[in-house]
Amino acid sequence: MFLCGLLLRPGAPADAAAQQKTDTEMPTLAELQRMTARVAPAEIGADLSALPKNERDALARLVDAARIMDALFLRQVWAGNDALLQDLARRAASPAGPRAGRAEAARLHYFLINKGPWDRLDHNRPFVPGAPPKPEAANFYPAGTTKEEVQKWLDALSGDAKTAATGFFTTIRRSDETFVAVPYSIEYQGELARAAALLREAAGLTANASLKTFLSARADAFLSNDYYASDVAWMKLDAPIEPTIGPYEVYEDEWFNFKAAFEAFITVRDDAETQKLQSFGGHLQELENNLPIDAKYRNPKLGALAPIAVVNEIFAAGDANRGVQTAAFNLPNDERVVREKGTKRVMLKNVQDAKFRMVLLPISKVALPPADQARVSFDAFFTHILMHELMHGLGPHNITVNGRQTTVRQELKETYSTIEEAKADASGLWALRYLADRKQIDAAIAKTMYTTFLASAFRSIRFGVNEAHGRGIAIQLNYLLDAGAFRTRPDGTFTVDTGKIAEAVASLTRDIMTLQAEGDYGKAKGLIDRLGVVRPEVQKVLDRLDGVPVDIEPKFTTAAELTKAAK
Repeated sequence: MFLCGLLLRPGAPADAAAQQKTDTEMPTLAELQRMTARVAPAEIGADLSALPKNERDALARLVDAARIMDALFLRQVWAGNDALLQDLARRAASPAGPRAGRAEAARLHYFLINKGPWDRLDHNRPFVPGAPPKPEAANFYPAGTTKEEVQKWLDALSGDAKTAATGFFTTIRRSDETFVAVPYSIEYQGELARAAALLREAAGLTANASLKTFLSARADAFLSNDYYASDVAWMKLDAPIEPTIGPYEVYEDEWFNFKAAFEAFITVRDDAETQKLQSFGGHLQELENNLPIDAKYRNPKLGALAPIAVVNEIFAAGDANRGVQTAAFNLPNDERVVREKGTKRVMLKNVQDAKFRMVLLPISKVALPPADQARVSFDAFFTHILMHELMHGLGPHNITVNGRQTTVRQELKETYSTIEEAKADASGLWALRYLADRKQIDAAIAKTMYTTFLASAFRSIRFGVNEAHGRGIAIQLNYLLDAGAFRTRPDGTFTVDTGKIAEAVASLTRDIMTLQAEGDYGKAKGLIDRLGVVRPEVQKVLDRLDGVPVDIEPKFTTAAELTKAAK
């Protein structure tokens, strides 16, 4: 996001010519240091004193397996990442001089933060000499081919062949004059075999039956490429240790949002907070039944399982630890599992707390007038993130378009992630208001949630509108500004119009979910083109946030202790 230490205009397009910088245009040491400083170092860990030694040993094996997800993710982002990483490490270890050494070390550090040579907070601008523009196809599709060629091939497929080609867990490779879908279990055979062995070791160490079942099933999935049984086992997981490891999110596939990237969250459960929030799970069907959309688009029977876990992160890797840090997630994404079993929501409390303290509170002092700053609360921030994750599982998923059974993801293609993130945010606010009106949540949250969300919108839009979350926030912010629900004050700060916000949020929820239910790609693209931008009044606030961190850079202190103890 920052070249020369400045917050660049997120709404400005980054064309290929701008990305193909010469070596002399690459950031200097001072610039790299300012870029890196935009993510504040934060110690992330948890108290493991209640875990017996065998469980801590199992946790150490899981951290080792998670490190493999880092290597896999690097390969998935770009075929050249491995070689470039080795070159950066070699240059940092053997520099031409002290200053050159510091510059190479800084470049290597920023590469590891971004999992590649592109600044994810600044339109994926390259910061390593010789790096090409970031490939929209990542390394999921053959180099040198075009999106149109792959689309033509996909259109000619049917049945199992099309399911495999458009599925989460295959890459597309060339085969003579055509293409072929290659299962992840073959494409990444060596790495997945090592990860499976570590999961089996962890399964042998833990005394928890549900954890043992999940780890064994996920090890099998790494080798068979069939993730269904392990996803179901993960949904049923009831253990002090909460690992999430495998291919999940589709953000890196900017062509079609088809292909899942490898990631890992190794966490321990916060039992007290989990019990407090479990009550929300009992309201999911009620919320679905009252969504502000046509009744024909509602799901009369959600999946039976809807667990909610509040955890503290021990280690994150791969797609879970690149650029902006995940604060919560809602998985699995496989529509079959969602339809049959529902989804699980996992809240990373220690990560959220660090973001709130180090990023959101300082932003609120710039973006909001003094009278509104007191209405920014961690409880509202935490609860809306929970509701965001809950709402991913509600609304349209499996849909019918022109008599054809399909999914929202397949119909909206590359617009899906942005639209889905905007849906979860807006409908999350709608759901909190619905529960507040029925006295199902703390009244203090109802009084602070809109102002907290407004402040948090400036936090998220700084991620850049090239990224799904940032672009989704831009859509919401502009929609609510146009509705008069958010207003700009003469001093350039923003405030909430309490008389208009509830209806505007309901209207936004209705528009987005209806678009999804209809599978209307054209409307989705039009919405993004029209509202997924940074307007001048928003940019003025962003320009005043130069000294405020954009996000955190986790320092996994507990994981380091585990690794040291295991040696």
